[in-house]
Amino acid sequence: MIDIVGSTVALIVSAPLLLVIALAIKLTSRGPVLFRQQRIGQHGKRFTFLKFRSMYIGNDSSVHEEYVKKLIAGQAERKPSNANGDGVYKLTSDKRVTRVGAFLRRTSLDELPQFLNVLKGDMSLVGPRPAIPYEVAAYQTWHRRRVLQVKPGITGLWQVNGRSRVTFDEMVRLDLRYAKAWSLWMDIHILLRTPRAVLLGEGAH
Repeated sequence: MIDIVGSTVALIVSAPLLLVIALAIKLTSRGPVLFRQQRIGQHGKRFTFLKFRSMYIGNDSSVHEEYVKKLIAGQAERKPSNANGDGVYKLTSDKRVTRVGAFLRRTSLDELPQFLNVLKGDMSLVGPRPAIPYEVAAYQTWHRRRVLQVKPGITGLWQVNGRSRVTFDEMVRLDLRYAKAWSLWMDIHILLRTPRAVLLGEGAH
């Protein structure tokens, strides 16, 4: 009920902002407004994940795939970040990202269409971030528990505890901790902490 009501209210309240972002994307770069990608949900179920498009179309995804494999293997280095913090475990200075897309990513506004995923039941407001198939293929056995135990979410313990500033293994441990200790109060607590993390740009890029 919280997911349905929360996502419905969020979409209604943010409707004017959604329109402005859609126009900004359409007027500044060629391609669709929304970015659609196959992601892995709870119990390994695939679904179409939605975001505002932040990259130029026709880009090479192998750059991200290679970095993700290094991240999961613990071989990735922190990248300099314009946001708060000493650096992030994420690709930065990515030439595939548009100027509007860079702003959307820093402010997490590119995530707004995911309320549609929540409304459809593919995601929850709170939970682990949904994984990309090539990411799951590189998982160690214990990593796979994060896509089995709970439904993926827009926000979660990872987002409010450093986001991309933490290592991949630390992120997985946060996801598993959430799944083991889940409660309604924990969800509410995470939701209340999320706006502050977004405004401060903690681990965002």
